[in-house]
Amino acid sequence: MLEIKYDFKSSDVKLVERIVNDENVHINHIILDKGQNMPEHFSNSNVYLIIIQGEMKLTLGEQEAHDYLHGSIVNIPYNTKMFVQNEHSPLLEFFVIKSPNPKDFKQ
Repeated sequence: MLEIKYDFKSSDVKLVERIVNDENVHINHIILDKGQNMPEHFSNSNVYLIIIQGEMKLTLGEQEAHDYLHGSIVNIPYNTKMFVQNEHSPLLEFFVIKSPNPKDFKQ
């Protein structure tokens, strides 16, 4: 078998799970209830947020917050201050793709 299969969970409450963490990529799956957020932090690689359910409020650097609906993919450059919130949706579900894996990121 050449392929590797990865599974992710379905949930109706807050969930943060690491799905892939190998030499190529780091992938997390996150679900936030309405009113929840991820702690403000700096991106540690090239980051892609893939929103699959709900609406994400995203603040990057010193910019005003922007809202992104499900079906959006948002690319965030390395070392950008970011703050993800769910202010509007019963559930916000998204994937965080980091490439290269932060442990292998070279500036």
